[in-house]
Amino acid sequence: MPHMTSDDTSAAVASERGLIVRSLCKEYPTRGEPLVVLRDVHLTLRAGQSAAIMGPSGSGKSTLLSILGALEPPTGGSVTLDGVDPFRLGEAELARFRNRGVGFVFQEHYLLPQCSVLENVLVPTLADRPADDPTPRARELLDRVGLSERLDHLPSELSGGERQRVAIARAMMNRPSLLLADEPTGNLDRRTADVVAELLLELHRAERTVLVCATHSASLAARFERRFEIADGGLAETAVAIGCEPRAGRD
Repeated sequence: MPHMTSDDTSAAVASERGLIVRSLCKEYPTRGEPLVVLRDVHLTLRAGQSAAIMGPSGSGKSTLLSILGALEPPTGGSVTLDGVDPFRLGEAELARFRNRGVGFVFQEHYLLPQCSVLENVLVPTLADRPADDPTPRARELLDRVGLSERLDHLPSELSGGERQRVAIARAMMNRPSLLLADEPTGNLDRRTADVVAELLLELHRAERTVLVCATHSASLAARFERRFEIADGGLAETAVAIGCEPRAGRD
């Protein structure tokens, strides 16, 4: 769970666990009119829910994930995770929020080539060293993604699918509330992509994170509880699991 300041703590309650996005807008200045990438985006996901975001290249999928992960601020609107608005935090608290509260999985694995598999998974703990030894947690995650026999291997000694499994374990290391995946299977063949997707969703369910995945893959999106599409800067829900009623962007 993200670190909270004293002001945030009194406002956050158990019922707020999850991700809430309200009236989110993002635009970039140009020499002419501002370039509007996202407009009036609304989204609510409870802890344990998953959502796939689809849309053509350049539609704003990655921009939305960057804002949800507090990597860049919105132009307008709000984002809260477990009752905390990261864009109201100071610089040090924001860094801690990202490190503890959000896990990232990208299309590229971004593993450190000089570090072993185990060392790569432990990297998120270096910025904010936990009181307890984090190594057992790292070993457990690597076992859960089927890499218990690869702990001392370097990334160069792994297949593409194995590297992405390490990246998933690394993203889950600090028990984040929010897991963001940007085209996590984009560089993998179909069979390997299926394995990686199942592991991603399995860990998400076991840890009860909020999972948001941007993807071009309809087969990957079909695995998610809720599915959305970005078009003309807006976010609209296109499908949900049986028993849930679709909503058009607003929750």
